[in-house]
Amino acid sequence: MQRYSAPARELRLRRLHRYHEQRLMVVPLDHSVTDGPITGGNRVDSLVGKLASAQVDAVVLHKGVLRYVDPRWFESTSLIVHMSASTVHAPDPNAKYLVADVEETLRLGADAVSMHVNIGSAEERQQIADLAAVADACDRWNLPLLAMMYARGPKIENPRDPALIAHAVTLAADLGADIVKTMYTGSVETMSEITRLSPVPLVVVGGPRNPDLAAVLAYVEEALRSGVAGVAMGRNVFQAANPIEAARSVADLVHDRVDLEAAGFGELAAPLG
Repeated sequence: MQRYSAPARELRLRRLHRYHEQRLMVVPLDHSVTDGPITGGNRVDSLVGKLASAQVDAVVLHKGVLRYVDPRWFESTSLIVHMSASTVHAPDPNAKYLVADVEETLRLGADAVSMHVNIGSAEERQQIADLAAVADACDRWNLPLLAMMYARGPKIENPRDPALIAHAVTLAADLGADIVKTMYTGSVETMSEITRLSPVPLVVVGGPRNPDLAAVLAYVEEALRSGVAGVAMGRNVFQAANPIEAARSVADLVHDRVDLEAAGFGELAAPLG
């Protein structure tokens, strides 16, 4: 059965899909709160401008960064405001806490919001409660919600376990997420089953940093064959030697505008693990 959102929410979801009706290329830039400065010699304003010119669908930013980003860039890309945070220095880095609310993100001009949940973490209870509360607020304000769902914690042995990923996806969808970002299982077959059963679109993480663009594209191509809607790729874009080239190459692939062999990548390297 076709699912329709309220008109305002539907308009924002369509705005997220700027360059393809069903596919999404998102570049998360929220890592700096967790890890410290991550963009090398690129200022965030300049980087967002480059990503907009490369036709990525959306960027993910924390609220304070928007003071230093030219709003004109969002004529060519969409804004997702990230609402949760933690740092690598915390006693439990997997415990994510809300640092914004939905009304605040609307005042900032958000097209959507995102939040991070680690199932299996010591603070899982609070994160799930926060997800439910944010989903309710998004329903009231007709704002799309991207849930970043991972299996991370003391009892998690394999964060790519298909059963765990399927559970994380189901949890997010059941509590009201519109789009879910999650791990790629590493297998088209197992990921296809998760994608087939999910009532909401899935985007997979961008993988660990790899300077080989061909390998990055091989990973994206494989993930897309599993039926996911796209990728949310950070480090392999903003830490690339040429962020515009990396972003445009991935965006063209996600948006079904390029044949890899014709683009000169030939026989691709092994996909990212």
